[in-house]
Amino acid sequence: MTVEPDPPHSPTPDARLAAARRLAAQADGRLGATIVDFFLPDDARLDERTRLALGQTLAGAVRAIETDIRHHAARLLAPRGATMPAAADVLRRLSRAGLLRDRALIDELLGQVRCDQIAEALVPQVGGPDQPSLLIRLAQVDDGVVATAARALLAAEAQRRAAVEQERVLHGTLPAALHRQLVWWVAAAVREAQADDAALDQAVVEAAQRNLAAHDETQRPEAAAMRLAMAIDARPDELGPLLVDTLGDRRLLLFIAVLARATRLDFVATRQIVVEPEGDRLWLALRAIDLDRATIARIALALADADPRRDIEAFADALDAIVAVPVESARAALAPLTLHAELRVAIDALAREGAR
Repeated sequence: MTVEPDPPHSPTPDARLAAARRLAAQADGRLGATIVDFFLPDDARLDERTRLALGQTLAGAVRAIETDIRHHAARLLAPRGATMPAAADVLRRLSRAGLLRDRALIDELLGQVRCDQIAEALVPQVGGPDQPSLLIRLAQVDDGVVATAARALLAAEAQRRAAVEQERVLHGTLPAALHRQLVWWVAAAVREAQADDAALDQAVVEAAQRNLAAHDETQRPEAAAMRLAMAIDARPDELGPLLVDTLGDRRLLLFIAVLARATRLDFVATRQIVVEPEGDRLWLALRAIDLDRATIARIALALADADPRRDIEAFADALDAIVAVPVESARAALAPLTLHAELRVAIDALAREGAR
């Protein structure tokens, strides 16, 4: 009997074995991820809406940078008769490398997503049908510094909202340090997709540097909100009504900025305590600026109506204890959050390592 040879393109036994090992490793990886996901506590699990929004925001940030780098690198190469190679899946490459699991990056983007969700769900509270919203009123005041800052916040929020609604890529999503990190990750992934070519490498580097030079984090809504809070410079007796009004105007970023300025915390730390569903640190912050029972209750109710994760009944049971916290004790409890942001990150990293 004659044995027919394998077709010329049939995989060799070694190739088949390697493919089998690769598939086994993939299956093992999927099982590991499934186990991790299954045992996640409910309060750590993202709901589908948040997961989708976070994924879109992350993908948008990566694609905005990739598009900019590729387009400018192509312009630099054109006079030399060279072209950029076909686009690779940069988002998938960075994800597979584990780079997008960066704590600071996800914390920032998740904070943005949570803020957007809560702000969208806040119930508008206006004084009357003919009364304009808080931010519109601030944009029309005689104080030029306040009016300019209010208009800048209006513009920045409108730009971000339009980009989300139209599913457009929005530049300037990230603070400078995170943006710089992501730019070089994307540049490395773009470069990896092509054969060694010194001219193309240089074009990618120049395109990345151009993107970095153009990045202006002062145009982010978060930065605009902080400038407005500084311009308003609310007195202690004005803080309660102003904070309530910001929520009634669905301006959560301004609420965070006003609270950050009053407590002397930075924006990121304040945003973190505002979007936490438990609210314990938020109540301390509100007591630290000496807000009364009625004002704290109004703020808690507004946030609970907008965020289903919050337990308003548990808050009601704890309200007496919250109001009884002395102002100085509340300020002392918040003191660790007044440390430099990078020092806080380092302290948290040490604490996580010690807990392993």
